[in-house]
Amino acid sequence: MSNKLNGKVALVTGGSRGIGAAIAKALADDGADVAISYSASPDKAKAVVNGLLEKGVRAHAFKADQANAKEVEALVKSVVERFGRLDILVNNAGVFVTGQVHDRANNLAELDRQFAINVGGVAAAVRAAAPVMGDGGRIISIGSVVGDTSPFPGIADYSATKGAIAAYTRGWARDLGPRGITVNNVQPGPIDTDMNPAQNGDFSQTQKTLTALGRYGTPEEVAAAVAFLASRAASYITGANLNVDGGIA
Repeated sequence: MSNKLNGKVALVTGGSRGIGAAIAKALADDGADVAISYSASPDKAKAVVNGLLEKGVRAHAFKADQANAKEVEALVKSVVERFGRLDILVNNAGVFVTGQVHDRANNLAELDRQFAINVGGVAAAVRAAAPVMGDGGRIISIGSVVGDTSPFPGIADYSATKGAIAAYTRGWARDLGPRGITVNNVQPGPIDTDMNPAQNGDFSQTQKTLTALGRYGTPEEVAAAVAFLASRAASYITGANLNVDGGIA
């Protein structure tokens, strides 16, 4: 374990599994105390927290519905109350819902909830965190390469949510720059998680062929980028969209 983030407190939303769990572990490996949020996986969240505690850092899991702005605000407040401060916010929680725009069978409620989580929840977290975060803090969102492109039908709504995060990142970087708070957006390509498994027939094979490396990435590879952006070494990087996508076309 390094000491690059000793004394720092991080909040990783959606940290009970997949990319979020990998990010929580990477930040803890660098010495940060880590809070994670979850919505429906208390056992998985507890397992992640236990793993973090074994690394010798403070850790806790908080239940919060990312689609509910008041719960997100309460989440940030609870983290500060328990840990005494907040230095790093990682907006990882998100959902992936597809549907072509002309398809009358679309579940519009699910599409609306996707926007509430992927955009509204991120905005609520940043609005709550910015006033309590000290100068020199870090805000890192997990977007997607499909925020820049839509390589197949049915993902317009999801792409729009991630495009919004990229735009917010640029604007928030301007808002918070005078305080030395950096705001960046990590845009993964195909990553092997339960949301998008690498062994998923033709769908996953198509995604592999779109990348220069010809493979899926791992949650740990995304987490490494986040850990870098959270470090002092990245203090002059802000408003950036960093693709972690294997060179996707």
